Amino acid sequence: MAEPRFNTERHVKYYLRCLKTFLPTLYTSNDSNRMLLAYLTLSGLDVLGVLHSKTTAEERQGYIDWIYHCQVPSGGFRGFPGTDFGLESRTTENEVWDPANIPATFFALVNLLILEDDLERVKRKECLQWLPKVQRADGSFGEVLGPGGRVEGVRDLRYCCCAAGTRYILRGKAGKGLEDVEDIDVPKLVSFIGACQTYDGGMAESPFRESHGGHTYCAISSLDFLNRVSNDVKSVPLLSFGSKENEALLAWLVSRQTAKISESELDEDGSDTQDEQSIDTIEADSRISALPDIQSISADTILYAGFNGRCNKIADTCYSFWNGATLRMLDRYSLIDGDSNRRYLLEKTQHMVGGFGKGIGDPPDLLHSYFGMVSLAFQGEAGLSQVDPTVVTSKRTVQHLESLPWWQ
Repeated sequence: MAEPRFNTERHVKYYLRCLKTFLPTLYTSNDSNRMLLAYLTLSGLDVLGVLHSKTTAEERQGYIDWIYHCQVPSGGFRGFPGTDFGLESRTTENEVWDPANIPATFFALVNLLILEDDLERVKRKECLQWLPKVQRADGSFGEVLGPGGRVEGVRDLRYCCCAAGTRYILRGKAGKGLEDVEDIDVPKLVSFIGACQTYDGGMAESPFRESHGGHTYCAISSLDFLNRVSNDVKSVPLLSFGSKENEALLAWLVSRQTAKISESELDEDGSDTQDEQSIDTIEADSRISALPDIQSISADTILYAGFNGRCNKIADTCYSFWNGATLRMLDRYSLIDGDSNRRYLLEKTQHMVGGFGKGIGDPPDLLHSYFGMVSLAFQGEAGLSQVDPTVVTSKRTVQHLESLPWWQ
């Protein structure tokens, strides 16, 4: 078969359209998530290596100023400027209606780093003072602070990941200049993460839920963020090779790679093509003999194998990232079949206009486009920059962060 090709030029054009023109109507419901959309776009161009050549210094400064406009006076960032009613109108009573939120704060900081800002305008102390207030007694994090300082938002490993990432960026290795600022409760956060591991080895959104590829990534990313500035969590069972927790986690991650990349075996209404009513009238032995023969397959006969996020699901572009990045952080990426994953992405979900769709035949969107591309970057795809699997941005961006005087 011909070697699949990553169409760099079309991907660059796709991201530039997303950055400099209006997004499609379907993005309207994501208006409050503009900080995330900005991250997916800016980081996409950065990983493609064209952010500075395809934007001007004036444009990049404009993006930086927009991000700082989303900074909340008491620390942290809002997801978009739509809730900002102005400093002159803001009071301690009404500020709960324009709160900073955990994910937007993390993505705002990463966006600034991608744009090579020095973070001098970030309300560093205020943000780090706010962070422990959004942590619950069980170690989990909410999304925002509501009336009376109440933590709002579900218990969710995604918030834990963004909180740990914010701490990593703003505290630095030694917490220079932050000696009087209370830290988050790291042991309780680690305990909450451990409690999210399920019976099958994967990680759930919160304890006693279903394991999920995205939440599994968030669990390991949270621990890696903590590890980068402290050695206190290196002995956590999830990260300890040979432990039953780690072995179960690796087995679950590897089993997420699947050759089931479409629902072609189902009829148009989504049901099994066999008549269920007629099956009910057949005796058990007859049912067994009536089962179709399934051709055995081996690794060398599978051309396409993406990843799913949960058991018994078809492949989805973004899970090539969520599961692959987790294996990268665990230093076990070699356990996957990289060639079949690459073919799945390039021949099945890469779109003719640029970007990637969720699945076969789907139009491109920013999230799947970015994570599909990053998955290929992990495999050394030509034309793509190296990507840090924890911060999920170019290694150049991480080097810029770690070069800041107060971070070291």
